[in-house]
Amino acid sequence: MNKTIEKIEDQQLKEKIAKEILLDLPEWFGLPESTQEYIEEAKELPFWVAKDKNKYLGFITLKETSIDSAEIHCMGVKKEYHRDGVGSKLVKALESIASENYIFLQVKTVAEGHYENYDQTISFYKKMGFRKLEVFPDLWDVWNPCLIMIKKL
Repeated sequence: MNKTIEKIEDQQLKEKIAKEILLDLPEWFGLPESTQEYIEEAKELPFWVAKDKNKYLGFITLKETSIDSAEIHCMGVKKEYHRDGVGSKLVKALESIASENYIFLQVKTVAEGHYENYDQTISFYKKMGFRKLEVFPDLWDVWNPCLIMIKKL
């Protein structure tokens, strides 16, 4: 497999890719309103896709949170490509680009110990060099306490 990372500018293509990938991940993106919000926001944000020829494997979006920090706004990799290096490749590409303008990169996810899938997500981000910064128990809602992880670029 020849995985490449490309920046996408076209809003309709961003929407198509984000929808295709997020709908493949109901364990992480199972709330229709929230998923639709990610898809809509992805159209407006810097957006990169991992692909193999014309097949979309995953995507990642970047959002500025301050003059010194940006966040991985949304990232999804089709289930069949989990643990295949696609996510790592997307994060590394984003870090390379983000390091030109920011000092820190953050990501929000559900705090550890609530859902097995999110515990796997946290493990992935730890492997990528992210560290736990803070948990906000009700930023989203009480069933999904928000963990913010951060990495110095």
